[in-house]
Amino acid sequence: MKALFPILSICLLLASCNDDAGVKPVSESDFAAEIDGKNVSLYTIRGGALTAQITNYGARVVSLLAPDRDGRLADVVIGRGSIDDYVNGEGERFLGACVGPVANRIGGASFSLDGVEYELEKNDGENTLHGGFTGIDRLVWDLSEKNDSSLTLTLLHPDGMGGFPGNKSISVRYTLTCGNDLKVEFEAVTDAPTPINIAHHPFFNLKGSGKGDILGHVVQINASEVSAVDEELIPLGYAIPLEGSPLDFREPRTVGEMVDADDEQLRHGSGYDHNWIIDVDAPGAMCLDARVFEPESGRVLEVYSDQPGLQFYSGNFFGDGKTVDRFGNAVPFRGALALETQKFPDAVHHPDFPDTILRPGDTYRHCCLYRFTVLKD
Repeated sequence: MKALFPILSICLLLASCNDDAGVKPVSESDFAAEIDGKNVSLYTIRGGALTAQITNYGARVVSLLAPDRDGRLADVVIGRGSIDDYVNGEGERFLGACVGPVANRIGGASFSLDGVEYELEKNDGENTLHGGFTGIDRLVWDLSEKNDSSLTLTLLHPDGMGGFPGNKSISVRYTLTCGNDLKVEFEAVTDAPTPINIAHHPFFNLKGSGKGDILGHVVQINASEVSAVDEELIPLGYAIPLEGSPLDFREPRTVGEMVDADDEQLRHGSGYDHNWIIDVDAPGAMCLDARVFEPESGRVLEVYSDQPGLQFYSGNFFGDGKTVDRFGNAVPFRGALALETQKFPDAVHHPDFPDTILRPGDTYRHCCLYRFTVLKD
């Protein structure tokens, strides 16, 4: 990937800041609850200039404080202010969550594996999205380990939940590094063959939650192709070259520049909501997937992963007033963007896609990293 904005100064590591430089963390007392007989909590970790708050309800990042070029903190993810807001609030369900056991869509809410047909929950029209109604985002995870900068959560997703086979033991480790990275590491094992494609689902606004839309965010994605989808966003089984396409982000450009272009794929997604096929030198190696630059704040976000795909979503279904952030602000239309590292959607129906089937004795692993820097004036 070419350098981002070579006419500007290089990205600088953020200077350390304190909580008095801007917005405050979420109150941990607002997440003290019991759900399905298990205790829910909110945990705070710190590393470098970043502070993250994570709840074990859905293993979700509720808040991520990062400084701008002047050292002022803002919450750069969209999160809710209490556990009640997550459980009972309307609007976007997947804010900051871990999603699965199969992230993204499975067409027809069914699949065949080793000669057995499995019927899944239909929570996206006739399809399954992010694990169905009982995905891992709606379960209470167990705290396995915590220190000042790191947190590990574990979960048993039982055989038959959502229609998926196998007892699946899943873990996620969140770490804030001294280099201002949010590192997310997944592992999973199973006692029966089953599809696994877990993803972290953050919604970013680098201006800060409640500070307007993301149309001025400048995006660059290291991909020459996207997975073609139908009108229900189910992959058609082939890739579309991006040369000359409004989905081509190999050179940096704003989200708003082409998001409403007259293009069939954009119409299917009501904007960007596609799987970019990352250009990688070595499959399974950590790769720079994308960069995002927000000019007002100077914040830069780089996304790295060892996965072959990146779902970029431009917040096309916000704006109905139902999704409210922790500050009480209704998230506006295209008020946040998502960058989800993953294997390809609907891979269970496409033998040529990267394999998502996990078998007993094997271990699923997935690492993604969100790095924050700033560009000075």
